[in-house]
Amino acid sequence: MNAININQDRLMALVGMAMAELSGANGGVMISVGNKLGLYKAMAGRGPMFPADLAKRSGCAERYVREWLNCNAAGGYVAYHPETQQYELTPEQAMMLADDTSPVFIPNAWEVTASMWFDEAKTIEAFRTGKGIAWGDHHERLYCGVAAFFRNGYAASLVPDWLPALTGMVPKLEAGAKVADIGCGHGHSTVLMAKAFPKSRFWGFDTHAGSIAEAREVAKREGVADRVTFEVVKAGEYPANGGYDLICFFDALHDMGFPEAVMQHAHKSLAPDGSVMLVEPFAHDKVEDNFNPVGRLYYAGSTMLCCAHAMSENGTHVLGAQAGEGKLSEIAKASGFTQFRRATETPFNLILEARR
Repeated sequence: MNAININQDRLMALVGMAMAELSGANGGVMISVGNKLGLYKAMAGRGPMFPADLAKRSGCAERYVREWLNCNAAGGYVAYHPETQQYELTPEQAMMLADDTSPVFIPNAWEVTASMWFDEAKTIEAFRTGKGIAWGDHHERLYCGVAAFFRNGYAASLVPDWLPALTGMVPKLEAGAKVADIGCGHGHSTVLMAKAFPKSRFWGFDTHAGSIAEAREVAKREGVADRVTFEVVKAGEYPANGGYDLICFFDALHDMGFPEAVMQHAHKSLAPDGSVMLVEPFAHDKVEDNFNPVGRLYYAGSTMLCCAHAMSENGTHVLGAQAGEGKLSEIAKASGFTQFRRATETPFNLILEARR
């Protein structure tokens, strides 16, 4: 390429952007390492610390800890006090890095990124052949990463915000309703609802046997196994059980190769006054309106996970994680639903309701 055609300012801006992203990618590994070693937890609420103090408290080698602290401080994830050469985890940093019950706890997200790197060769082959990659064929770090990453967000919003936004749903659940969670994964969403509404009965369905096994253990640990059943079954083949008052799809419908058929099955399996709740990644209907950091994150996951699984089913649709409300509305209405609305939203999710 002729250098005379290169705008140097634009070039350096691109190089700077790439360096920032390389920094963030490598820093993400440090966040994951710090989480697994308990370094953030050892710093939380303890004020300024010397590297040697943190090393002793966490049972790690001091020289590694010092370098790790400097990486975190350079990224703004740990505060540094030059006058004393001490390091500190502020309350805000602790909420994001040390409190694994916080809705903004982020370290587990890098498990998903790690799985994407492990599956790079599969993705390259899929690009070249046009074949899909089924959910169960990904690296094992994907499943625990997705479950842990979504769990806290669901815990913060599902019961207090999302369910009340549905038409008359909370009174039904309080009185005793039937609920199906389709594509339930490790079952955290199912168990959250079961704990909040002990008079209701819950079923979680997923095609991934490993996730269902883990979901059963989660239900036992949380003391709700008496009212929750988890089964390995396809999204369009689960039993109607006399009609569900609520059928949920938590970040799942867009992964399916036959979403219209799945929604048709939901329509048939729903009680007369029931609702289908779709929790989907936040997306605008115009593709260019999703060109932002969140949209980029979702498009990356969509490329390697969501579209890949839908394509593995050789179905009718490959929606992707940024399908948007308009497309999902079309599918719901084509499946027999006459009512479709945005019940509520977050910066990261659309919560949509379909009714007969």
